[in-house]
Amino acid sequence: MGVIAGLAVQAMQMLLVLTLAPLLTGLIRRIKAHLLRRRGPSPMQPYRDLLRLFRKEAVLAHNASWLFRSTPYMLFAATWVAAALVPTFAAGLQFSWSADLIVVIALLGSGRFFLALAGMDVGTSFGGIGASREVMIASLAEPAMIMIVFSLALLAGSTQLSYLAGFMTSVGLRVSLGLALIALIMVAIAENGRIPIDNPATHLELTMVHEAMVLEYSGRHLALIELTASLKLLLYMSLIGCVFLPWGLAPAGGAPLDYLVGILAFVVKLTIGAGLLALFETTIAKMRVFRVPDFLGAALMLSLLGALLLFVSRSL
Repeated sequence: MGVIAGLAVQAMQMLLVLTLAPLLTGLIRRIKAHLLRRRGPSPMQPYRDLLRLFRKEAVLAHNASWLFRSTPYMLFAATWVAAALVPTFAAGLQFSWSADLIVVIALLGSGRFFLALAGMDVGTSFGGIGASREVMIASLAEPAMIMIVFSLALLAGSTQLSYLAGFMTSVGLRVSLGLALIALIMVAIAENGRIPIDNPATHLELTMVHEAMVLEYSGRHLALIELTASLKLLLYMSLIGCVFLPWGLAPAGGAPLDYLVGILAFVVKLTIGAGLLALFETTIAKMRVFRVPDFLGAALMLSLLGALLLFVSRSL
Protein backbone atom coordinates (compact mmCIF):
# COMPACT_ATOMS: atom_id res chain seq x y z
CA MET A 1 0.00 0.00 0.00
CA GLY A 2 2.93 2.32 0.70
CA VAL A 3 4.25 1.88 -2.84
CA ILE A 4 0.80 2.51 -4.34
CA ALA A 5 0.35 5.66 -2.24
CA GLY A 6 3.83 6.84 -3.22
CA LEU A 7 3.11 6.32 -6.91
CA ALA A 8 -0.18 8.19 -6.53
CA VAL A 9 1.58 11.19 -4.96
CA GLN A 10 4.25 11.09 -7.68
CA ALA A 11 1.54 11.03 -10.36
CA MET A 12 -0.15 13.98 -8.65
CA GLN A 13 3.16 15.83 -8.79
CA MET A 14 3.48 15.19 -12.53
CA LEU A 15 -0.10 16.30 -13.21
CA LEU A 16 0.30 19.36 -11.00
CA VAL A 17 3.30 20.76 -12.89
CA LEU A 18 1.68 19.97 -16.23
CA THR A 19 -1.56 21.70 -15.22
CA LEU A 20 -0.05 24.80 -13.63
CA ALA A 21 2.58 25.52 -16.30
CA PRO A 22 0.23 27.25 -18.82
CA LEU A 23 -1.49 29.08 -15.96
CA LEU A 24 1.86 30.49 -14.81
CA THR A 25 2.54 31.83 -18.31
CA GLY A 26 -0.93 33.34 -18.53
CA LEU A 27 -0.62 34.93 -15.09
CA ILE A 28 2.69 36.60 -16.02
CA ARG A 29 1.14 38.01 -19.19
CA ARG A 30 -1.87 39.31 -17.29
CA ILE A 31 0.25 40.99 -14.59
CA LYS A 32 2.50 42.59 -17.21
CA ALA A 33 -0.57 43.92 -19.03
CA HIS A 34 -1.93 45.46 -15.82
CA LEU A 35 1.43 47.05 -15.06
CA LEU A 36 1.32 48.61 -18.54
CA ARG A 37 -2.25 49.83 -17.89
CA ARG A 38 -3.77 47.41 -20.38
CA ARG A 39 -6.54 44.92 -19.82
CA GLY A 40 -4.57 41.98 -21.15
CA PRO A 41 -5.63 38.41 -21.91
CA SER A 42 -7.15 36.06 -19.39
CA PRO A 43 -4.73 33.87 -17.41
CA MET A 44 -6.57 30.92 -18.98
CA GLN A 45 -5.70 32.03 -22.53
CA PRO A 46 -2.64 29.70 -22.85
CA TYR A 47 -4.96 26.71 -22.32
CA ARG A 48 -7.17 27.90 -25.19
CA ASP A 49 -4.14 28.46 -27.41
CA LEU A 50 -2.84 24.96 -26.71
CA LEU A 51 -6.22 23.37 -27.46
CA ARG A 52 -6.47 25.32 -30.70
CA LEU A 53 -3.00 24.21 -31.79
CA PHE A 54 -3.65 20.57 -30.87
CA ARG A 55 -6.71 20.60 -33.14
CA LYS A 56 -4.75 21.93 -36.11
CA GLU A 57 -2.91 19.78 -38.60
CA ALA A 58 0.89 19.75 -38.37
CA VAL A 59 2.38 21.08 -41.61
CA LEU A 60 5.92 19.84 -42.32
CA ALA A 61 8.54 21.04 -44.77
CA HIS A 62 9.23 18.63 -47.61
CA ASN A 63 12.87 18.22 -46.54
CA ALA A 64 12.15 17.74 -42.82
CA SER A 65 13.82 14.64 -41.40
CA TRP A 66 12.78 12.31 -38.60
CA LEU A 67 14.68 14.55 -36.18
CA PHE A 68 12.44 17.53 -36.95
CA ARG A 69 9.32 15.41 -36.42
CA SER A 70 10.42 13.76 -33.19
CA THR A 71 12.11 16.73 -31.46
CA PRO A 72 8.88 18.22 -29.98
CA TYR A 73 8.07 14.89 -28.30
CA MET A 74 11.62 14.37 -26.98
CA LEU A 75 11.82 17.98 -25.79
CA PHE A 76 8.48 17.76 -23.99
CA ALA A 77 9.29 14.41 -22.38
CA ALA A 78 12.70 15.54 -21.09
CA THR A 79 11.35 18.81 -19.67
CA TRP A 80 8.29 17.18 -18.11
CA VAL A 81 10.41 14.55 -16.38
CA ALA A 82 12.83 17.22 -15.13
CA ALA A 83 9.95 19.37 -13.82
CA ALA A 84 8.35 16.35 -12.13
CA LEU A 85 11.61 15.47 -10.34
CA VAL A 86 11.87 18.83 -8.58
CA PRO A 87 9.96 18.71 -5.25
CA THR A 88 7.10 21.18 -5.51
CA PHE A 89 4.67 20.42 -2.66
CA ALA A 90 6.25 17.36 -0.99
CA ALA A 91 9.70 15.92 -0.38
CA GLY A 92 10.71 12.28 -0.45
CA LEU A 93 8.50 11.27 -3.38
CA GLN A 94 8.62 7.82 -4.94
CA PHE A 95 11.32 8.77 -7.44
CA SER A 96 13.12 11.28 -5.24
CA TRP A 97 16.25 9.09 -5.39
CA SER A 98 16.65 10.23 -9.01
CA ALA A 99 15.75 13.89 -8.30
CA ASP A 100 19.28 15.17 -8.55
CA LEU A 101 20.37 18.62 -9.70
CA ILE A 102 22.86 17.12 -12.15
CA VAL A 103 20.11 14.92 -13.63
CA VAL A 104 17.85 17.95 -14.08
CA ILE A 105 20.63 19.87 -15.84
CA ALA A 106 21.35 16.88 -18.10
CA LEU A 107 17.69 16.52 -19.07
CA LEU A 108 17.39 20.21 -19.92
CA GLY A 109 20.65 20.11 -21.86
CA SER A 110 19.54 17.13 -23.93
CA GLY A 111 16.27 18.86 -24.84
CA ARG A 112 18.13 22.02 -25.82
CA PHE A 113 20.53 19.99 -27.97
CA PHE A 114 17.74 18.37 -30.00
CA LEU A 115 15.88 21.67 -30.36
CA ALA A 116 18.98 23.36 -31.78
CA LEU A 117 19.44 20.49 -34.24
CA ALA A 118 15.79 20.72 -35.27
CA GLY A 119 16.15 24.45 -35.85
CA MET A 120 18.93 23.76 -38.38
CA ASP A 121 17.32 20.67 -39.88
CA VAL A 122 15.02 22.39 -42.39
CA GLY A 123 17.80 24.72 -43.55
CA THR A 124 16.14 28.10 -43.03
CA SER A 125 18.30 31.08 -42.15
CA PHE A 126 16.19 32.03 -39.12
CA GLY A 127 16.43 28.51 -37.71
CA GLY A 128 20.22 28.58 -38.01
CA ILE A 129 20.46 32.00 -36.37
CA GLY A 130 18.20 30.95 -33.50
CA ALA A 131 20.09 27.68 -32.99
CA SER A 132 23.47 29.41 -32.92
CA ARG A 133 22.24 31.97 -30.39
CA GLU A 134 20.66 29.25 -28.24
CA VAL A 135 23.90 27.28 -28.16
CA MET A 136 25.86 30.44 -27.36
CA ILE A 137 23.58 31.20 -24.40
CA ALA A 138 23.73 27.57 -23.23
CA SER A 139 27.53 27.49 -23.39
CA LEU A 140 27.61 30.43 -20.99
CA ALA A 141 24.67 29.46 -18.76
CA GLU A 142 25.66 25.85 -18.10
CA PRO A 143 29.05 26.64 -16.48
CA ALA A 144 27.30 29.08 -14.15
CA MET A 145 24.70 26.42 -13.33
CA ILE A 146 27.42 23.85 -12.63
CA MET A 147 29.14 26.27 -10.25
CA ILE A 148 25.83 26.85 -8.45
CA VAL A 149 25.44 23.09 -8.04
CA PHE A 150 29.05 22.87 -6.82
CA SER A 151 28.39 25.56 -4.20
CA LEU A 152 25.28 23.78 -2.93
CA ALA A 153 27.11 20.44 -2.88
CA LEU A 154 29.96 21.96 -0.85
CA LEU A 155 27.50 23.31 1.70
CA ALA A 156 25.02 20.42 1.97
CA GLY A 157 27.22 17.52 0.91
CA SER A 158 24.67 16.33 -1.64
CA THR A 159 22.93 17.37 -4.86
CA GLN A 160 19.77 15.37 -4.16
CA LEU A 161 16.89 17.83 -4.19
CA SER A 162 14.81 16.36 -1.36
CA TYR A 163 17.87 16.32 0.88
CA LEU A 164 18.75 19.89 -0.15
CA ALA A 165 15.24 21.08 0.69
CA GLY A 166 15.44 19.55 4.16
CA PHE A 167 18.96 20.85 4.71
CA MET A 168 18.12 24.42 3.71
CA THR A 169 15.37 24.67 6.32
CA SER A 170 18.01 24.55 9.04
CA VAL A 171 20.52 26.89 7.37
CA GLY A 172 20.57 30.58 8.21
CA LEU A 173 21.47 33.54 6.04
CA ARG A 174 24.75 33.07 4.18
CA VAL A 175 26.59 35.25 1.70
CA SER A 176 27.41 32.26 -0.51
CA LEU A 177 23.73 31.27 -0.71
CA GLY A 178 22.75 34.81 -1.62
CA LEU A 179 25.28 34.85 -4.44
CA ALA A 180 24.11 31.44 -5.64
CA LEU A 181 20.48 32.60 -5.59
CA ILE A 182 21.22 35.69 -7.69
CA ALA A 183 23.24 33.60 -10.14
CA LEU A 184 20.44 31.02 -10.40
CA ILE A 185 17.88 33.75 -11.12
CA MET A 186 20.11 35.14 -13.88
CA VAL A 187 20.57 31.68 -15.39
CA ALA A 188 16.82 31.04 -15.22
CA ILE A 189 16.11 34.28 -17.07
CA ALA A 190 18.60 33.35 -19.80
CA GLU A 191 17.48 29.73 -20.12
CA ASN A 192 13.83 30.72 -20.48
CA GLY A 193 14.52 33.50 -22.96
CA ARG A 194 12.98 36.20 -20.81
CA ILE A 195 13.75 39.92 -20.84
CA PRO A 196 16.50 41.21 -20.93
CA ILE A 197 17.97 38.21 -22.79
CA ASP A 198 15.05 37.66 -25.16
CA ASN A 199 11.47 38.84 -25.49
CA PRO A 200 9.04 35.88 -25.69
CA ALA A 201 6.34 38.14 -27.15
CA THR A 202 8.41 39.43 -30.08
CA HIS A 203 8.51 38.15 -33.65
CA LEU A 204 11.33 40.32 -34.95
CA GLU A 205 13.66 38.08 -36.91
CA LEU A 206 16.82 39.95 -35.94
CA THR A 207 16.21 39.61 -32.19
CA MET A 208 14.52 36.20 -31.85
CA VAL A 209 16.27 33.28 -30.18
CA HIS A 210 13.73 30.66 -29.16
CA GLU A 211 11.05 31.76 -31.62
CA ALA A 212 13.47 31.60 -34.55
CA MET A 213 14.09 27.89 -34.01
CA VAL A 214 10.40 26.97 -33.96
CA LEU A 215 9.15 29.11 -36.87
CA GLU A 216 8.66 26.01 -39.05
CA TYR A 217 6.57 24.15 -36.47
CA SER A 218 2.78 24.16 -36.44
CA GLY A 219 -0.18 22.24 -35.06
CA ARG A 220 0.44 19.71 -32.30
CA HIS A 221 4.21 20.07 -32.68
CA LEU A 222 4.05 23.78 -31.90
CA ALA A 223 1.62 23.09 -29.04
CA LEU A 224 4.12 20.70 -27.44
CA ILE A 225 6.93 23.23 -27.81
CA GLU A 226 4.86 26.02 -26.26
CA LEU A 227 3.82 23.73 -23.40
CA THR A 228 7.47 22.79 -22.92
CA ALA A 229 8.45 26.45 -22.64
CA SER A 230 5.85 26.94 -19.90
CA LEU A 231 7.06 23.79 -18.12
CA LYS A 232 10.65 25.01 -18.23
CA LEU A 233 9.69 28.33 -16.64
CA LEU A 234 7.77 26.53 -13.90
CA LEU A 235 10.72 24.17 -13.40
CA TYR A 236 13.14 26.99 -12.62
CA MET A 237 10.68 28.69 -10.29
CA SER A 238 10.14 25.35 -8.55
CA LEU A 239 13.89 24.86 -8.30
CA ILE A 240 14.37 28.26 -6.69
CA GLY A 241 11.51 27.57 -4.30
CA CYS A 242 12.73 24.07 -3.45
CA VAL A 243 16.36 25.00 -2.76
CA PHE A 244 16.16 28.53 -1.35
CA LEU A 245 12.54 28.77 -0.09
CA PRO A 246 11.71 25.23 1.06
CA TRP A 247 8.90 26.23 3.41
CA GLY A 248 5.57 24.45 3.12
CA LEU A 249 6.94 21.19 1.71
CA ALA A 250 5.06 18.16 3.02
CA PRO A 251 7.30 15.52 4.63
CA ALA A 252 7.72 12.06 3.16
CA GLY A 253 4.68 9.91 3.92
CA GLY A 254 2.71 12.88 5.21
CA ALA A 255 -1.02 13.13 5.76
CA PRO A 256 -3.39 14.41 3.04
CA LEU A 257 -3.65 17.72 4.90
CA ASP A 258 0.13 18.13 4.66
CA TYR A 259 -0.03 17.62 0.91
CA LEU A 260 -2.83 20.16 0.63
CA VAL A 261 -0.82 22.73 2.58
CA GLY A 262 2.18 21.97 0.37
CA ILE A 263 0.15 22.55 -2.81
CA LEU A 264 -1.18 25.86 -1.46
CA ALA A 265 2.34 26.96 -0.51
CA PHE A 266 3.60 26.02 -3.97
CA VAL A 267 0.83 28.05 -5.62
CA VAL A 268 1.72 31.04 -3.43
CA LYS A 269 5.39 30.75 -4.42
CA LEU A 270 4.48 30.63 -8.11
CA THR A 271 2.19 33.64 -7.75
CA ILE A 272 4.90 35.68 -6.03
CA GLY A 273 7.45 34.57 -8.62
CA ALA A 274 5.12 35.50 -11.48
CA GLY A 275 4.54 38.96 -10.00
CA LEU A 276 8.25 39.62 -9.47
CA LEU A 277 9.14 38.40 -12.96
CA ALA A 278 6.43 40.54 -14.56
CA LEU A 279 7.59 43.59 -12.59
CA PHE A 280 11.21 42.97 -13.57
CA GLU A 281 10.38 42.56 -17.27
CA THR A 282 8.24 45.70 -17.24
CA THR A 283 10.91 47.92 -15.72
CA ILE A 284 13.88 46.78 -17.83
CA ALA A 285 14.62 46.83 -21.55
CA LYS A 286 15.93 44.03 -23.70
CA MET A 287 19.69 44.08 -24.13
CA ARG A 288 21.60 43.52 -27.35
CA VAL A 289 22.60 39.97 -28.18
CA PHE A 290 26.27 40.89 -27.89
CA ARG A 291 25.70 41.94 -24.27
CA VAL A 292 24.41 38.50 -23.26
CA PRO A 293 27.93 37.13 -22.51
CA ASP A 294 28.44 39.99 -20.04
CA PHE A 295 25.16 39.14 -18.30
CA LEU A 296 25.91 35.43 -18.01
CA GLY A 297 29.55 36.11 -17.22
CA ALA A 298 28.35 38.03 -14.18
CA ALA A 299 26.25 35.01 -13.17
CA LEU A 300 29.30 32.77 -13.50
CA MET A 301 31.42 35.12 -11.41
CA LEU A 302 28.77 35.30 -8.68
CA SER A 303 28.46 31.51 -8.49
CA LEU A 304 32.24 31.14 -8.52
CA LEU A 305 32.60 33.70 -5.75
CA GLY A 306 30.03 31.82 -3.68
CA ALA A 307 32.01 28.59 -4.07
CA LEU A 308 35.26 30.37 -3.15
CA LEU A 309 33.67 31.80 0.00
CA LEU A 310 32.71 28.28 1.06
CA PHE A 311 36.28 27.15 0.50
CA VAL A 312 37.59 30.00 2.65
CA SER A 313 35.04 29.56 5.44
CA ARG A 314 32.06 27.22 5.76
CA SER A 315 30.32 29.86 7.88
CA LEU A 316 30.00 32.34 4.98
